[in-house]
Amino acid sequence: MSQQTIIVVGNGMVGYKFCEKLIAKSSHFNIIVFGEESRIAYDRVHLSEYFNGKSADDLSLSSGSWYADNGITLYLNDPVQEINRAEKTIHSLSGTTLKYDYLVLATGSSAFVPDIPGVEKEGVFVYRTIEDLDLIKAYSANAKVGAVMGGGLLGLEAAKALIDLGIEETHVIEFAPRLMPRQIDSAGSGMLASKLKSLGLNIHLNKSTASFIGEGKIEALKFNDDSTLPVDMMVISAGIRPRDELAKLAGLHVGTRGGIIVNEKMQTSDESIFAIGECALYEGMIYGLVAPGYEMADIVAAWLTGGSKAFYGYDMSTKLKLIGVDVASFGDAFITEPDCRTLVYEDTFKGVYKRINISNDGKYLLGGILIGDADAYNILLQTVNNKIVLPPNPEDLILGSRGGEAAEGAGVLSLPDDALVCSCEAVSKLDICCAVNDGATNIDSIKKCTKAGTGCGGCVPLVKDLITGTLKANGQYVKNVICEHFDYSRQELYDLVKINKVKNYDLVLDHFGKGDGCEVCKPVIAGILSSLWNDVIVKQDTIQDSNDRYLANIQKGGTYSVVPRIPGGEITPDKLIVIGQVAKKYGLYTKITGGQRIDLFGAHVNDLPQIWEELIDAGFESGHAYGKALRTVKSCVGSTWCRFGLHDSVSFAIEIEDRYKGIRSPHKLKGGVSGCIRECAEAQAKDFGVIATEKGWNLYVCGNGGSKPQHALLLATDIDSETCIKYLDRFLMFYIKTADPLTRTATWLNKMEGGMSYLKNVVINDSLGIVEQLEEEMQQLINSYHCEWKEVVDNPDLRRRFAHFVNAPEVKDPNIKFESMRQQVKAQW
Repeated sequence: MSQQTIIVVGNGMVGYKFCEKLIAKSSHFNIIVFGEESRIAYDRVHLSEYFNGKSADDLSLSSGSWYADNGITLYLNDPVQEINRAEKTIHSLSGTTLKYDYLVLATGSSAFVPDIPGVEKEGVFVYRTIEDLDLIKAYSANAKVGAVMGGGLLGLEAAKALIDLGIEETHVIEFAPRLMPRQIDSAGSGMLASKLKSLGLNIHLNKSTASFIGEGKIEALKFNDDSTLPVDMMVISAGIRPRDELAKLAGLHVGTRGGIIVNEKMQTSDESIFAIGECALYEGMIYGLVAPGYEMADIVAAWLTGGSKAFYGYDMSTKLKLIGVDVASFGDAFITEPDCRTLVYEDTFKGVYKRINISNDGKYLLGGILIGDADAYNILLQTVNNKIVLPPNPEDLILGSRGGEAAEGAGVLSLPDDALVCSCEAVSKLDICCAVNDGATNIDSIKKCTKAGTGCGGCVPLVKDLITGTLKANGQYVKNVICEHFDYSRQELYDLVKINKVKNYDLVLDHFGKGDGCEVCKPVIAGILSSLWNDVIVKQDTIQDSNDRYLANIQKGGTYSVVPRIPGGEITPDKLIVIGQVAKKYGLYTKITGGQRIDLFGAHVNDLPQIWEELIDAGFESGHAYGKALRTVKSCVGSTWCRFGLHDSVSFAIEIEDRYKGIRSPHKLKGGVSGCIRECAEAQAKDFGVIATEKGWNLYVCGNGGSKPQHALLLATDIDSETCIKYLDRFLMFYIKTADPLTRTATWLNKMEGGMSYLKNVVINDSLGIVEQLEEEMQQLINSYHCEWKEVVDNPDLRRRFAHFVNAPEVKDPNIKFESMRQQVKAQW
């Protein structure tokens, strides 16, 4: 039997996925792919990461040899221009004419560009391909004000791209009265807009652009209300338009508003031609997410290999992070009373909005919206999709139970076997549990054998919970290992390194690991070594995080920020003057932080030692803003100045910060000391907080004011300063010894069996008999403190590392710039 020829028109994510699905089901096809772009299929979902350092190769979905290795003929930069349905042939731009048995149209969509006068001007771009991004990147170098037309998913992604490129002022123009009108309601849009504004984004709603103004290139936008907005560049992301022009030429049926009409088998009006992805119109709808496109690809692959799978619509629930803000919608997000009962939680201070829609009988979750905190998205989506009966108090789904435990619905193991966990790859709960039972006991092995989590990645937390739950249900010990190179948890490795007095990464790997290590275990080991021996972290030049490598936080454009320590927020006029002089001398931007410090932004790597030296001479030290260490201990003015103050909160904050400065831990640490219950230092939003009482101090621990806010819990009441320090020593050392990598104190406590009661017993009642050891180990760390900036300044060998060019360390020529040679080298080959 001769092979049937299948020609795929389009080499995007969905076209690639079709090939992958088909070859997994059968090898009896001759597959030919035509791509319009000059590169192999790449990940458009994470396209914005191109501005965060990822290369085109990093975004590629396969290696260059994958097509040939699987017997697929690939034509790049050669779009199909004509389909002859009578003869079953296609004709491409290069003049290639080929015969097909079946044709799969995966032409995707193009950016919708509204017909606005001036749209053709220089400086106006669309946001769709890597080539588009290259053009935007090049033009942005000379732009200060950028605007994005469109406040939907892609529009906000484009706005983030402009921010990442260092555009000083970025605007989002949305015609609708709210952001993301297809995903979130007005209240959620208001919360999202407020969060984005706080991050420096300018939002314009209900704005219709009348024209683009400028001589040859864009200089301003004119709106229908006659107002104008000066801009240097414009990115249009106002929606998509299905690429159906080839289908129209071939006489296939298309929708009145675009899109190739398909049935449940993805067949067009010609039984030999299929359409999948964003070019396909099913029941009047274009599906603009990658997951339904993958499902369509699987349906066609199944039909061609004798299967009977069909498409009957797709759940458009989605979760993403927009410019650092969680946004999610699921199920029927917009249903309203009286058709349902709606519960809403809104915290304008922390920027959190949660809405869930519940059936009138209170039994079922119908849908919802999450802004600012979407951790519960996966379990909520499963609750909707699988019609799981709600608990007696459904508000627990978004508020957490009143007992302090997080609400988890019925739990992942109670989901039905056919529950769809990974929608991108159509992987069910049963698929994952079976894979775990067959020996896939970590997320990497699950990805390899089921492909779950390899698409958008949103299902990974749920997959991990299923792995752990399945192993525990089987009576297996669940070992929380660091990575494939170490068969130990962080706590186990911490103890092994300490007992054996190992003091560098290579020896740790030789004694307790295998292989060459990776980007997961290297920072963990660096943190363990620093937590134990408190050595200069820059001596470990091959393993620490990039921020630790230069003792400063890298910022947009490749410059660094310098954050000197200002204990308790107290600073003298002379020190303020020095900071101003340094900032002026090196052209640095200054900002007062929420932790009562001053950030100096824009420092070049070769200037860092000189900046530190001047600050050190004035009495400053490293603020460790770059490290997993104590950042700040915030204070109010306390009894020194405030008429409500009960105790000297400033002096106590300084004492605490000076005591724990430089101590490395699994994650960053923040503290606060308030002089009275008015809580001006926000101590209860910190990893540890102290609040004055009439009898002494109340000590709170394990708070978190970050992306998932959580109040600290009361550890001890009405204690004196000495006892407070003692309890802090024990608490912090116990955390350093036992927490998992990159785990904040709040999460550490939430995962601790026994919770706060157990922690109190360990720290106060000495239930484990280790408090003397904890105090002694903490004192050893305190005694070994050193200012890491000073270590570099005083050490010529370390100082030499802070240079752009090793053969010209003092070069400061502003005309020198880095030019990527990667593409040129590849072209030569």
